[in-house]
Amino acid sequence: MVSRCEHVRIKAGFTRYGWLAAIAIVYLYVFPYFPRIHSANELPRAYLVKAIVEDHTFAIDRGVATWGATADVSPSLGHQYSNKAPGSSLLAVPIYAVVRAVAGEPSLAVTLWICRVVTGILPMLAFLWLLGGFLARFAPDPAVRRLVVTAYALGSLAMTYSILFYSHQLGAICIASAWILGVDVAERRRGLGAMAAAGFLAGAAPLVDYQAVFAALPIAVSVVARLWRRPELPRALAVAAGGAALPIAILLGYHAICFGSPWRTGYDASTTFAVFHQHGFLGITELRGEALWGSLFRPDNGLVTLSPWWLLAIPGLRALWQRGHGATALVSASVAVIYVLFISSINFWRGGWEVGPRYIAAMLPFLLPPIAAQLQDWTAKPLRFGIAAGAIGVGVCVYVLSSATFPYWPDTVRHPLYDVTFRLLGEGAVAPNLGSALGVAGIAGIVPYLAIASGALGVAVWRSGGVRGLAVAVGVALVIVVGYGRISHGEPRADTAYRSVRAAVLDL
Repeated sequence: MVSRCEHVRIKAGFTRYGWLAAIAIVYLYVFPYFPRIHSANELPRAYLVKAIVEDHTFAIDRGVATWGATADVSPSLGHQYSNKAPGSSLLAVPIYAVVRAVAGEPSLAVTLWICRVVTGILPMLAFLWLLGGFLARFAPDPAVRRLVVTAYALGSLAMTYSILFYSHQLGAICIASAWILGVDVAERRRGLGAMAAAGFLAGAAPLVDYQAVFAALPIAVSVVARLWRRPELPRALAVAAGGAALPIAILLGYHAICFGSPWRTGYDASTTFAVFHQHGFLGITELRGEALWGSLFRPDNGLVTLSPWWLLAIPGLRALWQRGHGATALVSASVAVIYVLFISSINFWRGGWEVGPRYIAAMLPFLLPPIAAQLQDWTAKPLRFGIAAGAIGVGVCVYVLSSATFPYWPDTVRHPLYDVTFRLLGEGAVAPNLGSALGVAGIAGIVPYLAIASGALGVAVWRSGGVRGLAVAVGVALVIVVGYGRISHGEPRADTAYRSVRAAVLDL
């Protein structure tokens, strides 16, 4: 029998680690892999992993010949290359090599699963742990911090791009982790060794995802300002620069080998989307109102529409400032302005098939401190807290359900939540998952997944906002999600796109 002391210890451990375990289970439960769509973002990255290990080259000619080219393959110097930053593929290489040495060459599906776990799920889980500790200075209540971390993990585009082999979330993890470590050093919570790690992660950010580098300047200015009158500043800068040198050198060397110049990227060599990629820096040309509105508010891709809880960052900046965290508020606001301007000025702002504006994934961790501060202030106000938690519930509904069905919303559908996700659920058409692997088909196969995701959110809301806060949150989330059904949808082109999606999900 379990003694009372052991029972207390187990309960404390579950309270402390249960939220992270729940997120891990949710991430690992579904495997949205659909060979028919020939994912342009994932396949070139997977081809590169195979090419490095099996062919000892960066050229992905064999992958293209075996499984087919995609829009994101760039011809250069007589070969085919991925047009992506190579960091995520390089990270997957060691584990892929071990698996291949033990079990033989993995299939393309197994390769993608390995890459998703190694470059998405595991880094995200580690980052969530780091993030939870960092938020303690803005939200003293651990229950509030767990709610914020759960919201980010399950109720934002961070979920989609943690379980797919894209680089956006890994880039966000690198640059935000660099910020956290740099701040910890400046606040004397860590030694200068952490500054080397911060520099390495900051340098790794563009190696993984080019646009992640945009957050580096506000971070550097903030950390240097905090260290300005301290004698360790020169050493800290030298240590950080040394840490950043290796990943930057790898990136420039990769460019030189594949595209003939350290400064020439795969996008410069791209032919499919040359009209977009080869104008301006990373496609930046001029500000577009359509891009601003579409990336923030449109029902097919708007950050705020799909996850309305991000609006909490606006009053949260004021809460941070009033508490004496002005430096953090300035970094959060600066990064937000930079990425909103970026997504509003690139000519390829819509980014193809996606669930949320993935090009600004690196911005999102920087909004979490003000959100945590605001939620902490509202714990004594159940109605306000419940409304905020209801907004989080909307995000969790959107991203958990889309991930369980088809997390590649077609860009021709104006309201994919209703025209794709809910229609697929209505027909029991779900992505491959642990349940289906065990022989439980359709909706029944994802019941444990849905129960754990909703339970993780429900417990987080209840622990931080009480029963009243939870009741308000449920009501608000239902009203908003049902209200979204009033938005015009169901036009003929949506029906055409849905038939293609359904065929891909069911592999017809």
